[in-house]
Amino acid sequence: MQVVVCYDVSDDRRRSRLMKHLKAFLEHVQKSVFEGPLDGGRFERMRRGIPGKIDMEKDAVRVYSLCRRCSPVTEVIGLGITVDEEEKDVVV
Repeated sequence: MQVVVCYDVSDDRRRSRLMKHLKAFLEHVQKSVFEGPLDGGRFERMRRGIPGKIDMEKDAVRVYSLCRRCSPVTEVIGLGITVDEEEKDVVV
């Protein structure tokens, strides 16, 4: 299945832990967005690892599973490149 994960995590340490976890499974495509294909077992491992990386009272993570028909018609408008490994999120 094709998976999209986006998050809103304000704490630098928690955000770094979450990003490291997600990078083990998915491609970092925007500052707070990861996406890629995952089979059922890898999806569950990725999903189960998220709560331990965030503050459940302060942070938000959304996981979207795209159907086979939806994934090929995903449209990227604009730059459409992946985020560099060294680039850091900025807390505003």
